[in-house]
Amino acid sequence: MRFLTHLALAAPLVLASPAAFAQTTPSSVWNNKQCAVVLTYDDAIDADLDRVVPALDSAKLRGTFYIIGSSPVVAKRLPEWRKAAQRGHELGNHALMHPCDGSLPGRSFVTPDNDLSKYTVSRAVAEIRANNTLLQAIDGKISRTFAYPCGDRQIGGVNFYDQLKADFVAARGVTGGLQTAAQVDLTNVDCYSINGQGAKYMLDLVKQAQQAHTLLVFLFHGVGGGHALNVDLAAHRQLLRYLKTHEKDIYVAPMVEVAEKIRAYQQGLAGRR
Repeated sequence: MRFLTHLALAAPLVLASPAAFAQTTPSSVWNNKQCAVVLTYDDAIDADLDRVVPALDSAKLRGTFYIIGSSPVVAKRLPEWRKAAQRGHELGNHALMHPCDGSLPGRSFVTPDNDLSKYTVSRAVAEIRANNTLLQAIDGKISRTFAYPCGDRQIGGVNFYDQLKADFVAARGVTGGLQTAAQVDLTNVDCYSINGQGAKYMLDLVKQAQQAHTLLVFLFHGVGGGHALNVDLAAHRQLLRYLKTHEKDIYVAPMVEVAEKIRAYQQGLAGRR
């Protein structure tokens, strides 16, 4: 079964000066480095285990893999997912069935069984919590993050994640953007979707994040194939090489780890008001 997420291309890259960011994040939030970069991979596909995890492990970098509980790649390769988690990668929650809103334009890939517009909020919440139970059985962890399937956040005008805030540290959306720790919305974290863009595009984003001292989240699906949304294997390798070469300046960590630092910082700001 092939699970497709949102089909929109990443937002255009617009370089901004550091002055454009009103409040610079203290370096302590980014582990005493210039910025934070989070590498996320959606849908629990073979490419994650065949190509991405080995590439990350080789560079001693850690990423977040957003897992669809019903994906056959989870059932068939469960020990490999467990080993990935043991090596420091986050197994994030991408819902049990990956429901998307089939009533929206361009959603012909949505099946009647997995049409979010036909869900109730209680069903969506129950399935997401069931996926958390599955993931905990795999990695033994309680703290993790969520990623909205297709970026869809509402059922009948209701934000279903409102009932899940206590279950997660944060939720990743699909809207492109670089933000300081104070600006990040932990219920809908910005990211850049990569589908066909080359290494220069991705490296320019990283350099902008370094300059502006912001969070940068990448959203990948296929790496070197395996999904309708894809990044070239060589381009992905160049990104990892740059991040590794500049690791003294760039904090690369799973979403849950970075989000916990942002949450603590935001709570500290709120306490000083």
